[in-house]
Amino acid sequence: MRSTHLMLAVALLSLYGTAPAFAAPDGPTPHVVVQGADFYRFRVGAVTVTALSDGTVPQDLHALLIGATPAKTDSLLAASFLRNPIEASINAFVIALPNRLVLVDTGSGDLFGPGNGGKLLASLAGAGYRPEQITDILITHVHTDHSGGLVHAGKIVFRNATVHVGKPDVDFFLDPANAARSGYNRKYFDEAIKTLKPYVDAGKVAAFSTTAEVVPGVTATLHPGHTPGSAFYTLTSQGERVTFIGDIIHVASVQFPDPSVTIVYDVNPKAAETARERAFAEFASDRELVAAPHLPFPGVGHIRRAGKGYQWAPVEYGNREGE
Repeated sequence: MRSTHLMLAVALLSLYGTAPAFAAPDGPTPHVVVQGADFYRFRVGAVTVTALSDGTVPQDLHALLIGATPAKTDSLLAASFLRNPIEASINAFVIALPNRLVLVDTGSGDLFGPGNGGKLLASLAGAGYRPEQITDILITHVHTDHSGGLVHAGKIVFRNATVHVGKPDVDFFLDPANAARSGYNRKYFDEAIKTLKPYVDAGKVAAFSTTAEVVPGVTATLHPGHTPGSAFYTLTSQGERVTFIGDIIHVASVQFPDPSVTIVYDVNPKAAETARERAFAEFASDRELVAAPHLPFPGVGHIRRAGKGYQWAPVEYGNREGE
């Protein structure tokens, strides 16, 4: 099995120059079952935030991780009672502000094919929201599983929304010539044109180049590495806050204990490692609540120091009406 995984990785890298949108294993993952649409609500000060599941996708970490041998990866996974390949969550989030309904990332849409992701709209409906109610979309970065849900069958899904995104990502991914210049997978550029450009053409994109308040109470900051315009979004309300951290972390069981491990999806692996190390240290020191798109759903919790690395502490689950 391991040799098959390695052969798959070599074939993919030789074909694309980097990894595809996701690296699937060569057989079924028997412990995975269909969950359907899913959402989870929590509060930050006076604001209700809803985590939405876009589903999961399989990830062959032997093919994807850089800086960790298969043996090291397997050992770290075993410590968390996991095995390769793993399932990666695709999480998005709705922020219900007084006069705005804000969506953080849009999932993969239909770009991963049937059965892989694509559950965002069902989860949105399950939470009681409709696409036309979304006023603003905060894209953490222009990758298929974050901006893919902007369109369906070539049509704009969120017709009343303004898309906020880091300008370096807009400039990078909407210029296909950058694929050859950078050696990065042309697939991402083609899919950015399919998903983001319709909003650009409709005058619905508000790109930012520096720290900015993109909607009332939400501040965007740039953290280049994973992509040139990777962004965090920090919601603050009544002295409480949560930061939506994008893809500084893909695999909790590996990258928390060893933040130096990168992944082939990174445009600039060294800068991505630096951004992760800095962010982990700050979040652990500040005890700040964070929301992550690829940690197990709902992807909300805290980062704490553990020896030379870090650990993930998921948010406490709550489900009651009573006082």
